[in-house]
Amino acid sequence: MAGTLAIIFGLSTLVFTVIMSLAGVFDILTLGIFVVAFNIIQWLISPYLIGAIYRVREMPENENPQLHQMIENLSQKSKISKPKLMLAKIPIPNAFAYGSPLTGNRVAVTQGLLKSLDKDEVEAVIGHELGHLKHRDVQVMMVVSFLPALFYYIGFSLMLSGTYRGRRDDSGGSALIGIGFMVFSWVLNLFILYLSRLREYYADRHSISVVDNGAQKLSMGLAKIVHTTKKVKNAAKAKKEKPNLSAFKALFIADPDRAITDSAELAAMKAQNKQSLVQKITSRKLTFTDKLIEALSTHPNIVKRLRALQELS
Repeated sequence: MAGTLAIIFGLSTLVFTVIMSLAGVFDILTLGIFVVAFNIIQWLISPYLIGAIYRVREMPENENPQLHQMIENLSQKSKISKPKLMLAKIPIPNAFAYGSPLTGNRVAVTQGLLKSLDKDEVEAVIGHELGHLKHRDVQVMMVVSFLPALFYYIGFSLMLSGTYRGRRDDSGGSALIGIGFMVFSWVLNLFILYLSRLREYYADRHSISVVDNGAQKLSMGLAKIVHTTKKVKNAAKAKKEKPNLSAFKALFIADPDRAITDSAELAAMKAQNKQSLVQKITSRKLTFTDKLIEALSTHPNIVKRLRALQELS
């Protein structure tokens, strides 16, 4: 969730910042205030944007009373208020939690999740999403995301001021300082990505704490999400369709773009059951590329994640 909000907020703020900086509207102090205020406003209205982008609608209780009862029970165990249950019309199996003070908390499941996972696995996935709400991950990541955004836009503004406003006497110094700010924002963002991955582990642990045999259920659910996502993407490729699944990846419990790699060996392995599917994934050795990709991702590597769950079980 936090990753998607950061992308939405970052890109939109960048566009406004570039336009206003080129127009000479902002000084540095005003720019900082603008970045913070603009991101807060976007956070407040983000549930409406997410609902439109991901085709999300509220699921009435009479449509799936069993799922409503499940989320009610898990919310009580989590000691939080029951969030609104939403349905996303997306073929890949996944789930996400989001919300703002204007809309309250929400948990969305995709159509693909309800078709691909059994009841126990869906329960573990929802337990994970409730962990994000209990830990206030959206709010936490929103606050820490302000700093790199602020440093980046200040640096970008300094570079623009030296390049486009004709300040020849200070253009070199402004550009150098601006580059320094932007590099620092990138380094700081690496720490924020690490924090995002860490909070995914915490949400996994929360699911284990509120779901009976949660480690095994969540492991199997994640493995099936990876395996089924690969099948969906391959089917779309065969039909020469290009669904933009990558747009969803930071929001979800698992990264769809990693599904191809994470399940690359599964077809040849021909796992006989769900438990062996988990074992096959966790047996794969991590390469340097895997570790590098993880360092730049909002989500943990699926192999490390499943290993952590197996250790907890």
